[in-house]
Amino acid sequence: MLIADAQGDVRRLYVGGFYGQLVSAVVWLLAASVAQWVSTEGAVIALFFGGSLIFPLTWLTIRLTGRPASLPPGHPMAALAMQIAFTVPIGLVVVLAMLAGRGELFFPASMVIVGAHYLPFVFLYGMRMFAYLSAALVLPGISILLWIPVPVALVGWATGAILVIFAFLLRAAADSLNDNGPAAAR
Repeated sequence: MLIADAQGDVRRLYVGGFYGQLVSAVVWLLAASVAQWVSTEGAVIALFFGGSLIFPLTWLTIRLTGRPASLPPGHPMAALAMQIAFTVPIGLVVVLAMLAGRGELFFPASMVIVGAHYLPFVFLYGMRMFAYLSAALVLPGISILLWIPVPVALVGWATGAILVIFAFLLRAAADSLNDNGPAAAR
């Protein structure tokens, strides 16, 4: 199988990441709600556990649409997709350990980890749009961590909004790529 064909399978199956971005956005927006109306500690718990559920919730959402939710056994991209999915929960454990007692930094640190985890999606999906999503999360996350103190809830709301916007941008890019070949979504 050619790499471009394998990437096309991933784009079609996961609709360019559309459902995953929407599920991620809901998790971030729920955590932002907890930060806004409950507590920072509760928001950290919501984002950590909600983030760990993104893959199974995305799988379930795709299944509910009547589409297959997994690459076929032996597909050359299946292992990479699974490996990428596990980077975020592992990274969040490191953030929790590193930031013990600094809950206000958990969200921007999580933005950086989530954003960085999108870089291999450029290859997995064959879509440069994931590099833009990565930058849209990593750059503000680093800025907030290093220079600009921002309320926890605002970071959550902004991240959720970025993910919703990119869900639709990625879907459009995937549709264009699937219809017109690899050059269309670049």
